[in-house]
Amino acid sequence: MTVAFVLGNGISRQGVDLSRLKTHGRVYGCNAVYREFEPDVLVSTDTPISERIQQEGYSKSHVHYTRKPLPDSGAKKITKEYFGFSSGPVAVGQAAQDGARDIYLLGFDMGPTGIGRFNNVYADTEFYRKSSGAPTYTGNWIRQLVTIMKDYPNTNFFRVVGVTTAEIRELQTVANLTHTPLEDFQNFVAKIR
Repeated sequence: MTVAFVLGNGISRQGVDLSRLKTHGRVYGCNAVYREFEPDVLVSTDTPISERIQQEGYSKSHVHYTRKPLPDSGAKKITKEYFGFSSGPVAVGQAAQDGARDIYLLGFDMGPTGIGRFNNVYADTEFYRKSSGAPTYTGNWIRQLVTIMKDYPNTNFFRVVGVTTAEIRELQTVANLTHTPLEDFQNFVAKIR
């Protein structure tokens, strides 16, 4: 495998045709994305949503990584290297462990909406905070992503940047990370045959 797409749940990824991505590489997703789209690999680390995914039987017919697989659920345990990491970084790490050489991060906004609120496409749904809530603290996600990118110096990481994507100082100095405007990414995907 050479190309992977990792779906964070920031609102900047809205409007991207997720099914089209599957024709160009392996797609990794996090948490509630399974409600609307079946990624090739799903990652969930928070216990309530992880248990729900397994109880619904999703893990029996799909690749699903979590910290605590339920007996006979079919879920896989997150590898020890990234066991304590959050869902998005674990998905990035899994893509790198699976051998992807070019990894595109979509919806890794790590900042508030345009009006300073909780930035998540699943806001106001079960297991998620209200869209009117304060933004999520992202310091741990940033440290985890930097660790993974340093662990895989020969892998190219591309963070797709939309209107609601925060500029993160710590990510500006990572040698194998490129920030790609959403429009350029959309054009790139449209040209791939």
